[in-house]
Amino acid sequence: MFLLPGLASGEVLWRGDFETGNRSQYTREQMVSSDRLLVVSNPVAEGKYALKVTVKQGDDPINSSGNRNELVYLGKEKEGSEYYYRWKVMFAPDFPSVDTWQLFTQWHHDGCCGSPPLEFYVRGEEMRMALNSDSTIPWRGKLVRGVWHEFILHVKWSAKASTGFVELWHNKEKVLAKRAAATMYAGQNNYLKLGLYRSDTVKPVGVLYHDGFIQATTLADVLPTTPTPTPDAGTPVDAGTPVVDAGTADAGTPEVDAGTPVADAGTPVADAGSRPDESPGGVIPPGGLSPSEDDEEAVGCNSSGGPLAGMALLGLMGLIGARRRRRS
Repeated sequence: MFLLPGLASGEVLWRGDFETGNRSQYTREQMVSSDRLLVVSNPVAEGKYALKVTVKQGDDPINSSGNRNELVYLGKEKEGSEYYYRWKVMFAPDFPSVDTWQLFTQWHHDGCCGSPPLEFYVRGEEMRMALNSDSTIPWRGKLVRGVWHEFILHVKWSAKASTGFVELWHNKEKVLAKRAAATMYAGQNNYLKLGLYRSDTVKPVGVLYHDGFIQATTLADVLPTTPTPTPDAGTPVDAGTPVVDAGTADAGTPEVDAGTPVADAGTPVADAGSRPDESPGGVIPPGGLSPSEDDEEAVGCNSSGGPLAGMALLGLMGLIGARRRRRS
């Protein structure tokens, strides 16, 4: 249950809830075709629309590592800024169970290459939140398919662990008390990527749904204020002129009660001080490059990267050694 004592007045800063009926709330897409990021009317967690994300092995829209189809929102979270984020995710009944990383939400740095400072991902039968500045996993929860998972993340963005922090709720239960952490890389800003990004070793088709994303300055501003409507399966879908791929695996239309919390939300893990070998990134934080906000190569770290990116990558190879580095 949420306790809201003494909340200061706040402000809703941005909505990425797809209630426009398309993807226009986001800055851009990284997708191989429009059928991979479909705005649908069923299933939904709230309102009229949600996003259906599909990833097949080989989907690589930005010529980089891993397979993905993601939306990008250039919110430019800066040093010292503090926000609440709420969003909902549902994994299809046949969502793959694999012993590798499958990211569904990430706050990426605007420099090139390496794992993002903060990310949410699935590994096997667990959902996890990772902080890659110190390679820790401060929260884990059981992966339950076919139901909506609601996340509320409270974060202060800072490259200094003495300033930054994270706090997390899952399905209206606080699962991570406020924890000091470096949530950015020095000299870089963060931005949101929403969708599915996974290891290119995963073969089965992956399908999940996103809904209700909101960014605000107080907890009260991100909490739902109206009852969740019943999905209308008969409403036509406006997905931005999608191209239907008959080969795309469709998880079907699960009968979902979006207002019912998940019965087993998993047990929060307190072993945040250990270095997890199984984390999705396991990558040394990047340094050096900070492309401008207008640089197309900065978003997603396209492997072409230009001459400067090439030199920076060559310089980093000696530091990384045998560790596999993942670009996002």
